[in-house]
Amino acid sequence: MKKRSLDLVRASAKALAGIHFFLLGLFLGCSMSGAAPVLKIPLYAIDFPYEGTKFRKDGQWLAIRESGAVESVSTPLNLADGVYDVTLFVVGENDGRPRYEVKLNGKSLGSFQSPLADSTTEEGERFRVSWQGIRIIPGDVVTVTANTDSENGADIAWGRWSKLVFSRPLGDIGETAALQTLEGGVYGEMKKWHRITLAYAGPDLGERSEPNPFTDYRLDVEFKHPATGKQYRVPGYYAADGFAGETSGESGSVWRVHFTPDEAGLWTWKSSFRFGKNIAMFEGDEYSIASHFDGDEGRFQIEPSDKRGIDFRSKGTLRYTGERYLRFAESGEAFIKGGADSPENFLAYVDFDGTNPVHSKLNQERAGEAAEAPLHEYLPHAIDWRPDDPSWKGGKGKSIIGLLNYLASQGMNSVYFLTMNVTGDGDDVWPWTSRDERFRFDCSKLDQWEIIFSHMDRLGLMLHVVTQETENDQLLDSGGLGLQRRLYYRELIARFGHHPALTWNFGEENTNTDRERAAFADFFEAQDPYGHPVVVHTYPGQYDQVYRPLLGHPHFEGPSLQMGDMTLTHSETVKWVQQSGRAGKNWIVCLDEIGPADTGVMPDADDLWHDEVRRYALWGNLMAGGAGVEWYFGYRYAHNDLNCEDLRSRANMWRLTRRALEFFHTHLPFTEMQSADSLTTDPDDYVFAKLGSVYCVYSPQGNPIRLDLSGTTGLFDVAWYNPRTGGALVSGTVVSVPAGRREAFIGSPRRDRGQDWVALVRKSDQ
Repeated sequence: MKKRSLDLVRASAKALAGIHFFLLGLFLGCSMSGAAPVLKIPLYAIDFPYEGTKFRKDGQWLAIRESGAVESVSTPLNLADGVYDVTLFVVGENDGRPRYEVKLNGKSLGSFQSPLADSTTEEGERFRVSWQGIRIIPGDVVTVTANTDSENGADIAWGRWSKLVFSRPLGDIGETAALQTLEGGVYGEMKKWHRITLAYAGPDLGERSEPNPFTDYRLDVEFKHPATGKQYRVPGYYAADGFAGETSGESGSVWRVHFTPDEAGLWTWKSSFRFGKNIAMFEGDEYSIASHFDGDEGRFQIEPSDKRGIDFRSKGTLRYTGERYLRFAESGEAFIKGGADSPENFLAYVDFDGTNPVHSKLNQERAGEAAEAPLHEYLPHAIDWRPDDPSWKGGKGKSIIGLLNYLASQGMNSVYFLTMNVTGDGDDVWPWTSRDERFRFDCSKLDQWEIIFSHMDRLGLMLHVVTQETENDQLLDSGGLGLQRRLYYRELIARFGHHPALTWNFGEENTNTDRERAAFADFFEAQDPYGHPVVVHTYPGQYDQVYRPLLGHPHFEGPSLQMGDMTLTHSETVKWVQQSGRAGKNWIVCLDEIGPADTGVMPDADDLWHDEVRRYALWGNLMAGGAGVEWYFGYRYAHNDLNCEDLRSRANMWRLTRRALEFFHTHLPFTEMQSADSLTTDPDDYVFAKLGSVYCVYSPQGNPIRLDLSGTTGLFDVAWYNPRTGGALVSGTVVSVPAGRREAFIGSPRRDRGQDWVALVRKSDQ
């Protein structure tokens, strides 16, 4: 009988009553009997200092290659004080039975002679030995000794071994923090738009195992909603011990799939789990075999979401619908973004596992770039963490969670960040087990990323996932869509694609080819079951070169504009809004970076009212039919694009942005409006209009305005909005104007002449 993924699969395959099946025991390494969760810490053989000994590296093993040799390797332990079970993993061979011994501080724990294997090399339960109840304190020295052996006096078994594993009960972390970390839909929040997690017990492997769990196994689950006929194929991933974000675990047998159901009612699921060399990077089942829980199936019942307010789970997935603005699938609300582009290395955070950059030029100035900076601590935002917010490993992560809380409290709804900047600016963010690795992922780090991404869902902050930058867009497969890039994209989709508001960005200042960018778009369309929008960022001056070949592409949703000269924001936004429409697919045109690079958005202390940014960038994009903005911080100023620790440094920029978004959502049917700058006589005005119904005019100096209302009927009311201070609409020098006039005089604001104002002209009967 095929191996099942614990009792959860059997129960869920039989009845809905078993639907709260995401066994706590599976995630916490324990059974339903309540056994304590176990922390397992591997110490790999090849990490012992073996140079100068008779041991040689043999893949993931150490081996003695001399007949009759005996050799030892030792290393100090960096483990927390406690009582551990110690397990030695050796490699069986069919040529002999080598003997192994493990010592702690020179005292033998015991020895083990491996049995004969059935093949040349073999690993498994028969080739392990454990010693229980071993007291270890930091600095204790462990020694492993091995010899060679021969079964027939000729062929030699080389004394191969792979690792030691130190295990102990997880204790308070497992009972409290791990549960807190995994709440938010994992255990029983069987609701529409919430994250549902299927977990499976699969092969017991590790981040550095052979076979490679990331490349040589492929988990997909097909979800079906019988009432509507909807079905989705969702990729899964290797999750180590299932709670690696708490344990820093590198090994285990847990495999996961995250799914966000978009309908209430009954859903069914069926798993596909294939084993084969590099099968994760390919579609289809050729060159692979079914493994473990392949073919398991079940069902569950979904209820409506109980979330309200800014929580994205109350709004549904943010989708491209063919319009110039994204819309939430549940609420139907159109989305205009406002948020942070800086720091771009947001994920270079001191509390994440496995983030150990080598900053050889720390804090040294670089021509045209921000200096390398230490890992972010975000200490000014520690005060913004709240008692009911998540953290990990006994209180880590509070300051980055606090930063997100602050940004959301300012009315922002988006964060731009790189998931990989190897060799680029910062050189301090990557999802892999090391900076130079490309095929193995850091399970604990990615679990910790998921904690903050899930918190972003609750706060109403979209994930703007930038997958690379110009310095490294040739790093994977020399720029192509090869094995490295396919695996990288698949892991991002499997782990994070379930988030309701997410945009995939091919890269910052991208230099891939037209063909490569088109292939990336097609790959995301094929692999991302949620159809999140796909965009790309490029250099100023290369818009036509990069964007024009993508016009009309069925799987590409728009430009991520970088404006070296922010005064051109309005015209560039208008250009791509109009050209994409003429090409048959409207684009979402966002402004994601402004120049000059050394200034960007300066701190409030240097530019309190951000007059040029407010006029040319913020209102310039929105009044052109653009879909929103994110703010970049220039490298000449405090809290810049790489070293920003305090988002309060731009507090007034957040307020100015919020006021613009509030105006659009409160007063304008903006999805029905378009740029119409020619309707006023002042060439510096921005005009956004639903002809015959609503006219919005941004006047940079608050000058008297003459508006073309020819062809209209009735009476139009006139009111004014202050983009600097916000608040209610106010009356100007003219309260209403009759329709039909080519140069209808709508007057001017009554105060603050010489400052920017927004005129709202609406048909009186609306």
